[in-house]
Amino acid sequence: MDGILLFFEQMPAWQKLAWVMACLAVSWALEGSFPLVQLGYRKWRHAGANFAFLATSLVINTSFSVAAVAIVAWTSTNEFGLLHLLDLPLWVELVLALVVLDLLAQYWAHYLLHKVRWMWRLHAVHHTDTKVDATTGTRLHPGDFAVREFFALGALLLTGAALAYYVIYRVTTIFFTLVTHANVAPPVWLDATLSWVFVTPNMHKFHHHFERPWTDTNFGGILSIWDRIFGTFVYGDPRQVEYGVDVADPDLDEDVWHQFMLPFRRGETLDRD
Repeated sequence: MDGILLFFEQMPAWQKLAWVMACLAVSWALEGSFPLVQLGYRKWRHAGANFAFLATSLVINTSFSVAAVAIVAWTSTNEFGLLHLLDLPLWVELVLALVVLDLLAQYWAHYLLHKVRWMWRLHAVHHTDTKVDATTGTRLHPGDFAVREFFALGALLLTGAALAYYVIYRVTTIFFTLVTHANVAPPVWLDATLSWVFVTPNMHKFHHHFERPWTDTNFGGILSIWDRIFGTFVYGDPRQVEYGVDVADPDLDEDVWHQFMLPFRRGETLDRD
């Protein structure tokens, strides 16, 4: 266990990027073999638009990674945080850290991105994609990404988690983000069974329906239990879903500059009653 934790603690940036590419490659392979729907689009053009947002996220992530290291150093030196109050085996600490980080930095951050007006204007860019596939998971406006990262740092401070736990949480989140957005049709019995605990592709598709109430459901990142506990869980046939969002022009979903500026355009009525 110590060796595994040391590996993640010392994981260089290039290996993290390689993990993103590997998860994307797996997702694309699944999309090609078991597509959920025929999207009828230019896949590489669509990917290029979404990768523009991935590039900004990678740049912003550099600063937040430095902040995460500083927070871990401080909580370790001062024995601050939930995990410092408990004497638990390492694997239990890891599981507890992942659970708390997923609740705060995934579910609640995502919930507020839908409910707080200025946050929604940033997050709406993620929902303007009318051809949801694995690359949609990388489509986060810089402001949206920054909000999520601040929540993650807060959760890291609250838990007092080791740096290795935090890195494991991040790589796990990357896997779930890309796979659950993928245009893939897993066996219904498998997806439905896994959805009792984890976020699955069929489950997450409802979150990308173009209008409420489905848009405001299934906020989970890794674990689906939060949606079940807080009453935001929806499940059914994902082929009923129509992608996009009803407060943005669907014809401009691959216009990168338009999407970057969308939250700040006064003429755009992104606010929802």
